[in-house]
Amino acid sequence: MNLPSEQDNELIRMRAAKLQELREMGLDPFAVERYERTHLASDILSSFEELESQTVRVAGRVSSIREMGKASFAHIEDRSGKIQLYFRKDDLAEAYQVVRLMDLGDFIGAEGFVFRTRTGEISIHVKNVVMLSKSLRPPPYGKQKGDEQWYGLQDVEQRYRQRYVDLIVNPDSREVFEKRSKIIRAIRNFYDSRDYLEVETPVLQSVAGGAAARPFLTYHNALDHQFHLRISLELYLKRLVVGGFERVYEIGRVFRNEGLSTRHNPEFTLLESYEAYSNLEDVMKLVEDLFNYICQEVYGRSKFTYQGHEIDLTPPWPRVPMLEGIRKYAGVEPEEFATLESAKAAMERLGLPTEQEDMVGGIMEKIHERFTQPNLIQPTFITDFPIETSPLAKKVPDNPELTRRFEIYIGAQETGNAFSEINDPIDQRERFIMQSARRAAGDVEAHPMDEDFIRALEYGMPPTGGLGIGIDRLIMLFTDQDAVRDIILFPQMKPEK
Repeated sequence: MNLPSEQDNELIRMRAAKLQELREMGLDPFAVERYERTHLASDILSSFEELESQTVRVAGRVSSIREMGKASFAHIEDRSGKIQLYFRKDDLAEAYQVVRLMDLGDFIGAEGFVFRTRTGEISIHVKNVVMLSKSLRPPPYGKQKGDEQWYGLQDVEQRYRQRYVDLIVNPDSREVFEKRSKIIRAIRNFYDSRDYLEVETPVLQSVAGGAAARPFLTYHNALDHQFHLRISLELYLKRLVVGGFERVYEIGRVFRNEGLSTRHNPEFTLLESYEAYSNLEDVMKLVEDLFNYICQEVYGRSKFTYQGHEIDLTPPWPRVPMLEGIRKYAGVEPEEFATLESAKAAMERLGLPTEQEDMVGGIMEKIHERFTQPNLIQPTFITDFPIETSPLAKKVPDNPELTRRFEIYIGAQETGNAFSEINDPIDQRERFIMQSARRAAGDVEAHPMDEDFIRALEYGMPPTGGLGIGIDRLIMLFTDQDAVRDIILFPQMKPEK
């Protein structure tokens, strides 16, 4: 993290001196509570013919200043965009002192009439100006070049730590987060239009289940009990299906005590939905419709670009069993996974380490991730996951070593996960016992036993199709970003020194 330079400190002192001068003049910007504006910048730019010569009131952050003797030009930015202001000393009289003491980053309110300059730029000839907030730290706009600032803040770590500064100076960053909001709104509209009920389930849980992940621990003093932060939404949503809510979804934060990477943040946003009386194929159709709906809402079509690839979401998407993909891209035949020894031999032949491998299913998934996944650019469903790594999915009827599960791959990245859900409490208990044995052997990510969830299944749950999608990875796709920190407003960082 870069500390303020001597030059930066001098600029801060100069700005503080200007603030003091404003206060001595009775113009304390921090005393102003409200400013009523009549138009946004975009309103004026789009309706110039109607507003020309009309008086308007605007407000925003100063993003450029250009002095020309007894007159000055400045641009201010509001949530809609940017507009130029023209100040003339003779018009403003004493109020011109505000312009004289104005810096980049300050918030001002301006009242004046709309006109077009000799260069053709739509502007406001200011008749009154008010300082609304003084920026004591100079935003990293860099040097001015003509009327445009050269955007600074190239330090990636600073962009993440001080997102507020990133948003001030980087319009592209603001656009990403505006799209994020639009995408989440589209997801809600999609589910609501299909008669799903949006619900909220507990973040603090005695048993953190629904995924293979290490949870965070916390402590409730009044209850004298240790809780986990949830790692998934699944088990409580399925309890609601048991209770009679046939279509439910939740968009919520989940927490996994894992490392940081371009694809992982320890807290992230998850979408999960469950529909009674549906199966895996129904969920595939739901996913195809959902992704197409989002793309239409954001781009107005069924195609978008991700990392140089044009992605075509037109259904149906290919359905590829995991073993078939491994055969095609790694050259390993399905029968080589008949035993742990033969599976490890195949893994060694491919040059992958085997020391930590103690189950066939884990080996299958690692080979898939290494050899098949990089080839899955266009939307693809990978199906038939091994039972060892799928403790909540129904078995494939003619092959009980595999499950009725799929993952969504787009742009060579895993984006979602879905099951035909187990509704047999006996089968579910056996799966949890299998996972508990792994936990006892030291696997901290193995699924814990959840007696209450089994009890819920014993009351009866209808056949159900379930889906989980990582919202952050979905946002990465639709905004063409290759790092999760670029689409999370305040990503987790190491403590600042």
